[in-house]
Amino acid sequence: MVGGLELTLKLFGLVLALSLPLGLIVAVVKVYGPTVVQWFITLYIYVMRGTPLLLQLMFVFFGLPYIGITLDRFPAAVFAFVLNYAAYFAEIFRGGMVGVPAGQFEAMKVLRIDHFKGYRKVIFPQVLKTTLPSIGNEVLALVKDTSLVYILGLGEVLRAGQIAANRYASLIPFIFVGVLYLIVTGVLSYMLNKIEKRYQR
Repeated sequence: MVGGLELTLKLFGLVLALSLPLGLIVAVVKVYGPTVVQWFITLYIYVMRGTPLLLQLMFVFFGLPYIGITLDRFPAAVFAFVLNYAAYFAEIFRGGMVGVPAGQFEAMKVLRIDHFKGYRKVIFPQVLKTTLPSIGNEVLALVKDTSLVYILGLGEVLRAGQIAANRYASLIPFIFVGVLYLIVTGVLSYMLNKIEKRYQR
């Protein structure tokens, strides 16, 4: 189970580190990009949010080899998770962007603030402040969703608990797995609350 927890945390960390910035980029392009690109991004988000993550994992690992793209189990899991969560994060960031008052952008023009600097110093902090609670919810969901990689044969913590439960004919391994998830989500919730309070000042 310790090995399963290590894999769970490794998958969680990689997916979060990749999907957050990718989601921000996708959101920026969807809001400010060319119309044709916006259409493709809208379709991408629709597909990712409209189909089960489990199906996406199966498609990446079992389906892509039919077109000559073969990924090992762990890279396939990371790839599918990043595509899925980037879509969710993109919609969260997009909601934050469209919620910024138009007067902020006009003030940047009047004050002749550099476009990139204005977004980095003025717009993005406001977007982050309003989207942090939603981002936090997705982060906690990601921890639990990592259990879906059992379909690829990866030994994450829930699969390890299931094997132990079958071996010893006991429910105790499942209880232990539940405690592990509660500890991880508890630590993350504490950290997220600290970050939220910092940005609410």
